[in-house]
Amino acid sequence: MQTLNVALGERSYPIHVGSGLLTDPRWFAALAPARRAAVVTNTTVGPLYLARLRQTLEALGIACVEIVIPDGEAFKNWETLHRIFDALLTHRCERSTPILALGGGVVGDIAGFAAATYQRGVPFYQVPTTLLAQVDSSVGGKTAINHPLGKNMIGAFYQPGAVIADTDTLGTLPERELKAGMAEVIKYGLIRDAEFFDWLEANMERLLARDDEMLGFAIVRSCANKAQIVAADEREAGVRALLNLGHTFGHAIETGLGYGEWLHGEAVAAGTVLAAEVSARLGLLPREHLERLVALYRRAGLPTRAPDLGTERYLALMGHDKKVQEGKIRFVLLKRIGEAFVSADVPQAVLAQAFAACCGDG
Repeated sequence: MQTLNVALGERSYPIHVGSGLLTDPRWFAALAPARRAAVVTNTTVGPLYLARLRQTLEALGIACVEIVIPDGEAFKNWETLHRIFDALLTHRCERSTPILALGGGVVGDIAGFAAATYQRGVPFYQVPTTLLAQVDSSVGGKTAINHPLGKNMIGAFYQPGAVIADTDTLGTLPERELKAGMAEVIKYGLIRDAEFFDWLEANMERLLARDDEMLGFAIVRSCANKAQIVAADEREAGVRALLNLGHTFGHAIETGLGYGEWLHGEAVAAGTVLAAEVSARLGLLPREHLERLVALYRRAGLPTRAPDLGTERYLALMGHDKKVQEGKIRFVLLKRIGEAFVSADVPQAVLAQAFAACCGDG
């Protein structure tokens, strides 16, 4: 077990990563002053892990209010959020009642938004059960729901009290979900950690085989990278925008196809290839670096070609991206593996060329 820290002054919090954490009351002891806790999970994760977490909380004298929502990105919306509010109000949960998010990125995002807004803010804890959530979405305080016109467009920055990542939960993770999470792991190597990218190239097959030691290292290294970025830029005024490598294109893919058709990590992988192609066409990224990242995504079992939505449709969807400033779409681009930057200076002709090169069956 390893513990990292997200250094945000009085809002600092630990990230605990290790085996068996879900059934060990020590990692949930900070909740003990509360007599009740609301656990938000979904119809897939609940049957696997909700009983274990309930027993752990009960060992601390904490009663469990169970809130089970439908599984899938398509349900990260107002209707599901109101179902959570209905349950909190029906059980008369108070401002001191903590909300725990037990699940993947969708559960963490929507439960976090509920925690940020219920009675103007209640204690919140992340208990991520997917690789993507453990390395990315559970850390940093981004909470949100989707809108038909754009992904994660309605939300709040709301930091958790702790992140408790039990790596044992990855044993039940479907293979497609494991691969999707790997897209966010690779991202850290691309934007700021070239040494980690090299390590991923050497160990991808062992990671996909769920080698405990390899996965543990990758999760901790990813969390360490994200914790440093969040500590430096909590509300994405600068360097934190680099975490969105591939996301401007990826969110357009998710919205354009319909939420849930592609997993988030799958869309990010294809979106990152598009961002790298743009970078190469601008003369910024050496072609050999582009080829390396495409090869690694392929070895991870992730898509490297985006759906052919058409240039106009992509531009319209990306116009709703949260990084848009003064009407200009801002892209995270690459200079080399390990170095990313943000630019709004991307000619539409170059975008059209990248879509032609990287979209469709090819």
